[in-house]
Amino acid sequence: MTLLAKSPDQGGLTLEEHTRHVVEAMTHMASELDVAFDIARRGAILHDLGKGHPFFQAMVRDELTDQDWIEQEPHRHEISSLLFLPLVDEDEWPQMVDLIAAHHKSIKKDRSERGLIDLVREYGPSRVFERHQEKWESWGPEAIEIAATFGIEPRSIDEEARRAAFDVALAHCRTNEDGWSALRGVMMSADHFASNYTYETADEVDDLHREPDLTGYRENGGPYTASDLYPLSKLDTDDERPHTLVTAPTGAGKTNFLLGRCNGRVFYTLPFQASINAMYRRVQTDLYEHFDARADVRRLHATSRIELDDDVEEDPDLQRHPGASVKVMTPYQMASIVFGTAGYEAMALDLQGNDVILDEVHTYDGVARSMVLQIVKMLVELGCRVHIGTATIPSALSEALMEVLGGEEKVQRVRLDDETLDTFNRHRIHKCSTPEAAWGALDDLLEQGGRVLFVSNQVDSAQRRFRMVRERYPDVPAMLIHSRYKRRDRAELEDQIEVFEQQEGPCVVCATQVVEVSLDISFDAMITDAAPLDGMIQRFGRVNRERSEETIGRLKPIYVIAPPEDDAAILPYDAETVRASFDALPADGDVLREANVQERIDAVYPNVEIPEVDTHFIWQDGRYRIQKLQHRPKSVLLKALNINSETCILRSEAQQYADAGWEERQQMHIPVPVSFKRFEEEWGRLPDIGHEPLCPPDHLYDPDGLRLGLTTQPADDVSPNIL
Repeated sequence: MTLLAKSPDQGGLTLEEHTRHVVEAMTHMASELDVAFDIARRGAILHDLGKGHPFFQAMVRDELTDQDWIEQEPHRHEISSLLFLPLVDEDEWPQMVDLIAAHHKSIKKDRSERGLIDLVREYGPSRVFERHQEKWESWGPEAIEIAATFGIEPRSIDEEARRAAFDVALAHCRTNEDGWSALRGVMMSADHFASNYTYETADEVDDLHREPDLTGYRENGGPYTASDLYPLSKLDTDDERPHTLVTAPTGAGKTNFLLGRCNGRVFYTLPFQASINAMYRRVQTDLYEHFDARADVRRLHATSRIELDDDVEEDPDLQRHPGASVKVMTPYQMASIVFGTAGYEAMALDLQGNDVILDEVHTYDGVARSMVLQIVKMLVELGCRVHIGTATIPSALSEALMEVLGGEEKVQRVRLDDETLDTFNRHRIHKCSTPEAAWGALDDLLEQGGRVLFVSNQVDSAQRRFRMVRERYPDVPAMLIHSRYKRRDRAELEDQIEVFEQQEGPCVVCATQVVEVSLDISFDAMITDAAPLDGMIQRFGRVNRERSEETIGRLKPIYVIAPPEDDAAILPYDAETVRASFDALPADGDVLREANVQERIDAVYPNVEIPEVDTHFIWQDGRYRIQKLQHRPKSVLLKALNINSETCILRSEAQQYADAGWEERQQMHIPVPVSFKRFEEEWGRLPDIGHEPLCPPDHLYDPDGLRLGLTTQPADDVSPNIL
């Protein structure tokens, strides 16, 4: 019987075919990532031989009954694979165990309690060994022959040798030192990549780990010629210090300067999906069109394919894998390296020795700020070059980052002088004591033909205001954007913002914080809820953003609505901070001077709170606090960051969601806060499928055809029975 590695519905790959694909992936990855090449390749050959076990073969052929699953003791193919250690020299066994024993599950405290040590604790070593060598003569020799096709000398492995291999592997896992295993990381990367690309593995893997040509950002060529308009473009990026901390206003050229400081593969982090999508497009356009420097540029958790020209198309399958030339993502997507959650070794190996840009670092507060600081510590430990850029950052946080990065000897610190900062004065602040005053201001702005950005702190407020805009100004083009849309619709709306921003004549875009960071848009005026000062200044940067000789000194109006008395109405922000921020703004009618922004921010944030979450971090006081081959459940990260969220899909799409693959499901997701769990009884939930989403009725999404996104009005036709 031919041994299978994948079930027929997963392609029906034979064990020999899958092994070949993994070896192809490993051949490239081990050499590029400076991992012991010969050992890693042999580990790739051995890692899945245990899939020859009769239980696994019955499973992939769908021959197991429910009774089989109940009555038979657990089987893990990784453990059966360890019985093939005698095929290699004994002095390589420790490395082979690192490659094989945990390439799917943690050796202990695994979420499923099926790691090697978990099973031994439950059943004892002898029963676990016997289970994983069952009927050896019917499959072991065939698996050995598969190994032989890849150059492993075939030899018979008797029961005594198999037990010796098992005992050595178990002892190694029990006494393994603390730290992270690069071998486990490269094995997981190669295995996942090969499983994704199967027969195309050899071709696709050759494009990984290519350093991008970023000389266009350093040579001031093409669209980025040095100019007084962009003061950072005139600074030297060749400073020998490895790290960077840049504080400069929106439009000063931070992005180009930070990219010009990079020398290897780049991980570019931003806080929000909208800013990630915008930066992805920008870097792709720069490298492909302006610099003619083709590179593997990816964004993590993209919501749609983007075709930039006939030769460039995004590959969503590739995004999850290591090896990008430039990857645009959020810091949360590299948080595994500090919390030790599943896949953290592969992430650490991908990051090691490369460049990481942390843009708009001021946006993280509370526990998220602790996480970002810990990520910076870990990146330094991994030999990364860290480049931080922000328009607004409390001095206390700047000093904390400088200390983590190693101080002035290790960091090129860039701050513009007051004379230069004064050329970035762009906004005249008006304080609205009531919401009614803001509507009066909107009347005047639209009458003058202004393009107005109306920013709310809460989605419900943005939806209500958009309805009022449509009723009050039926002939004025208007749109709404926030976080509570299907992901595919959100991507379309992000594109539509640029259309509104470029049109002639009056228009209104109602939005939430999603427009706050890194969107390259420039409106004529803004009306906004009061928010934390650093965030407000970022919002202001979406107005009068364009910079030219003619626009220097031009001022545009910003209307800030005073915070309400009800603290709940100020959420998701801290009410005390928002009120202090409103007070710290210039007097009504005065100009916001960029040279004074730092002073105003420090008045609101004289100290920066960095919550203690040390017990969750795997790297503390210069040493690791996690054993090799072990990872922690994702719940550790969620608990530490207090990340509580829900996902919705429309009820009419429930069956389609159940039948869909990962990428298609992502398009249907509507992200909502955890408070939406209160609708579970009314809306129902799709159990045991994907994110187990809530299923609101369709009439709550885009009622009246206004593109409102998901609303929270009570539903009429609710039922918990979704499928």
